[in-house]
Amino acid sequence: MVRSMTGYGRASELIDGMSITVELKSVNSRYLEFSSRVYKNYSFLEDKLKTYVRQLISRGKVECSVQIDALETDDVIVQLNESLASGYINAVNTLCEKYNLENDFTVSRLASHNDIFLIRKAPADEEKIWNAVQTVLLKATENFVAMRETEGVKLRDDILSRADTIISLVEKVEERSPQTVKEYNEKLLGRMRDLLGDANVDEQRLLTEAAIFADKIAVAEETVRLRSHIDQLHAFMELTEPMGRKLDFLVQEINREANTIGSKANDIEIARIVIDIKAEVEKIREQIQNIE
Repeated sequence: MVRSMTGYGRASELIDGMSITVELKSVNSRYLEFSSRVYKNYSFLEDKLKTYVRQLISRGKVECSVQIDALETDDVIVQLNESLASGYINAVNTLCEKYNLENDFTVSRLASHNDIFLIRKAPADEEKIWNAVQTVLLKATENFVAMRETEGVKLRDDILSRADTIISLVEKVEERSPQTVKEYNEKLLGRMRDLLGDANVDEQRLLTEAAIFADKIAVAEETVRLRSHIDQLHAFMELTEPMGRKLDFLVQEINREANTIGSKANDIEIARIVIDIKAEVEKIREQIQNIE
C-alpha cells in the first residue's frame, strides 16, 4: 500500500493516575529520522519509543512527543528526620525545666518545622509507565499511519493517472514515427530530382539512404522499454512494502527513455510530444518524493 511520508497522529488517555498524551508527526526525508520529546524524568522512554516507531515506519522525519501528568501523588515519599525531631523535643523540654515553664509543645507545632520531614519522589516504575505510554502510543500510531495511508491513496491515484497520460503520449509517438520516415523519403526524392533534373533517380541509393535514416531515428526499442517501465510502476503501486526508493529509480529510467526518444526522433512533432511526456514524468517525480 502506498503511504505518504507526511502524517500526524494524536491520542490521550487516563491510565493508572496518569494523564498521557502522545503526538506523532512526520515530513519527507530520504531516510528515517526519529526524534522524541519527553520530560527529563522519563528519558528512559526515548529508546523504547524509537524502537517502537522503527517497526512501523521506514522513511520520513518523525517527531514524537510524550506528555505525562501525574494526577495522583502516590509517587511521593515523606520521611521523618528523627534526629532533628528529637533535638527539637529535647530543646523544648530543657527550656521548660530550666525556666519552670508550662510545656505546651504539641505535635502540630513540631510538624510546622518543615525541616524535620524529608520529601522525595519514589523510584519510577519504568515498566508500569512504559506499558501505559505504549497503550496510548498504539492509538496515536494508528491515527498517524491511517493519515499516511489516506494521503498515499491520493498520491497513488495522481501518479497512475499521469502514467496513463504518458502511455497515451507514447502511442502518439509510435503513430508518428513511421510517418517521419515516409516524409524523409519524399523529401529526399524531391531533392534528388531537383539536383538530377530529368536524369533517372537511383532508387537503390534512395532506399539505402532511407534505411539508414529509419534506423537512426527508430525509437521502437525506447517506447517498448518505456511501456515496460510504466507497467512496472503499476506493479510497484500494489506492493505492501515501502516502495518510494524503487519508484525514484524507476522514474529516472522513464525519463532517460523519454530523453533518448527526443534526441533520436529528429522530428518537431515528436519533440513536442516528448516535452509533454517529460512534464508528466517531472510531476510524478515530485509526487514520489512524498512516498515512504
